[in-house]
Amino acid sequence: MSGFLFAFLCAVLAGIGARDQRLVAQLSARLGSHFGLLIAALVTAVATSAVAAWAATVLSAEVAGPARLVFAAMALGIAGIEALLLSARKAPAEPTRSLFAAALVLLAQQATDAVRFVILALALLTAAPISAGMGGATGSAALLAAAWAFPELATANRLRTLRRIAGGVLLIAALALVWRVFS
Repeated sequence: MSGFLFAFLCAVLAGIGARDQRLVAQLSARLGSHFGLLIAALVTAVATSAVAAWAATVLSAEVAGPARLVFAAMALGIAGIEALLLSARKAPAEPTRSLFAAALVLLAQQATDAVRFVILALALLTAAPISAGMGGATGSAALLAAAWAFPELATANRLRTLRRIAGGVLLIAALALVWRVFS
């Protein structure tokens, strides 16, 4: 249960103002709150979170002890760097009405976003990949649903500042974990 709760909270922290959230908000604002867009966003969030939890399961079977902590620290560090450096692009000039295309772009963005790396790290740290995956998927889905329902809030510029703060917190957590391993 703690893996679910930590993953949920960390997914919300790492996902605020993320590329996928802004894309859903931009498409929802431009094309209207199409229910299919919400479904596509939720399905991709659940699928990519499940892959991150599965990767943690495979990695846990291969490595043990301090090496698992090092991999978790690397995942947190990558999540922090992603949150600090990669920002959402401008709204597309002519957004597609194809749900398949939107889902494909969301899938590509989510495969390498901070939330999935946080899920990977927490699944490694808690040794509970299923609950960490479920918590991360729920947190990510909640943010995407909020972006779909309230696109004007999800595209606010102050979210970029919150995202950078979250990236800094993730980097500090990665450094603290590395310090713990090597001290």
